[in-house]
Amino acid sequence: TVARAGDVRFAGLSAAEHPLLTASVPLADDDGVLLTGRLSVQSHPWLADHNVKGTVLLPGTGLLELALRAGDEVGCDVVEELTLAAPLVLPAEGGVQVQVKVGAPDGAGHRNVGVFGRLDDAADEVWVRHAGGVLSTRAEGTAPAQWSDWSVWPPEGVEPVSIEGAYDTFAEAGFGYGPVFQGLRAMWRRGQGEELFAEVVLPEQAHDDAARFGLHPALLDASLHAGLVEGADDDTVVPFAWNQVSLHAAGATAVRVRLTRVGAEGLSLTMADMTGRPVLSVGSMLSRPVSAEQLESGVRTAERPYAIEWATLPHAANPDV
Repeated sequence: TVARAGDVRFAGLSAAEHPLLTASVPLADDDGVLLTGRLSVQSHPWLADHNVKGTVLLPGTGLLELALRAGDEVGCDVVEELTLAAPLVLPAEGGVQVQVKVGAPDGAGHRNVGVFGRLDDAADEVWVRHAGGVLSTRAEGTAPAQWSDWSVWPPEGVEPVSIEGAYDTFAEAGFGYGPVFQGLRAMWRRGQGEELFAEVVLPEQAHDDAARFGLHPALLDASLHAGLVEGADDDTVVPFAWNQVSLHAAGATAVRVRLTRVGAEGLSLTMADMTGRPVLSVGSMLSRPVSAEQLESGVRTAERPYAIEWATLPHAANPDV
């Protein structure tokens, strides 16, 4: 068999068949797995539609999608937890190499997962850990979540919430969402806002990609925008920690969403497609404000304006010291 350019099998790898990941390989010294890929605004132009305080970065939903895909690779259908460690900033030119490392299972079947990145030309630099967490397997026969009766839509006892001008308001708060991320189409609240409901749709240009994702990161990100509409303050907040996440159906392009407040900073989420079939459940998602300084740190890493140079020091007065 003649090796073909771009065929990862001839590098001893398997094709990951995912828009953000190219290859996977089982690790030789344990029961772990490594998945690899490369991200850039040139190869993934829709990522440029996620701009926070003037900085393009992979959304937290993208980091979650990487963990879900890694779990699928090893037979784990639950992301028990995933915590953001550092923003993954995308440079204007060039790309970021990505590794998703899954560890061997412990006695209870849990596996550690980590998402790492470094610039294309940064072979002399350490990998940055962008997220870390734990994967697991849902007990056989366990119900995925307590689903609402999606056959009645909008749900009974809700009042509509205007989303007119919402994306202009988001921009004022630091979120520069482009067309692929502007998916919020309708919204309702129940009670004093403890429960929120929304319809979210991916634009047609993202449908081909959606068929290859577990859940397109832009669709999940836009599902959280209802929480921004009803946000309590003007901070620029981003997903910080995910808990008890299960994907129940892949490839959705339009969804119905139910958000429930969890404490002051968290949301639980259930999602179904437009026929009422379960798509995703999230036990809780915690958000945190992101500062310009944190993003600037990521930009410095992405643009690498600093380099190490050797300088010749003057001779010491006493050469024997």
